Amino acid sequence: MTTPLTYTLLSDGSSDWTMRHILNWLLRKHGLQKAVHPQWADLRKLRKPPSKLNEKIEVALRLYPCQLLFIHRDSENQSREKRIEEILAATKEIKISEAMPPIVYVIPIRMQEAWLLGDEKIIRRAAGNPNGKINLNFPQLSELEDLPDPKERVFNLLREASELGGRRRRDLNVHQLLHRIAELTDDFSPLEQLSAFRMLSEDVKQIVKRLK
Repeated sequence: MTTPLTYTLLSDGSSDWTMRHILNWLLRKHGLQKAVHPQWADLRKLRKPPSKLNEKIEVALRLYPCQLLFIHRDSENQSREKRIEEILAATKEIKISEAMPPIVYVIPIRMQEAWLLGDEKIIRRAAGNPNGKINLNFPQLSELEDLPDPKERVFNLLREASELGGRRRRDLNVHQLLHRIAELTDDFSPLEQLSAFRMLSEDVKQIVKRLK
């Protein structure tokens, strides 16, 4: 029986765990045949959560051992190259007994929530109103990397797509629905039009070649 691939995703927030659906899809797209066991390095509940990036990586590898490490950092006001430099510098300060697993950099422009805006129909389904007709003013794919606050845009679209009113709309658990968008999406290929996603896809492609 083939040993499954265990990977760990290290990120800053709980909503970033939605990224596993994208990562799983990319691994399959590029030909990984093994079963995949994803882990999210949830360091928030530790008695003393690490604050520095090198400490986060070190603790994540100790608590969530893996054959592949994804490190997610939103680029926001920094370039992708700058974020990669920060990660590389952090890894040089790490002291672990095991060999360092391969690292893939997950660096969306601004925020990863922009990658959940690839399909208007999925937004409507996630909001529980798949047959809704209200105009959502849905952004074009070419606009996604320029959105100033993708997370808030997704939240607002979910509220609008629900077509609920008043208190029911205010009480809508948009954080939970964020995960639902990723769960419902079975094809992320439209995102290949985005520069940051293409770079992630190429990095995963190269890693899969090494893991086969």
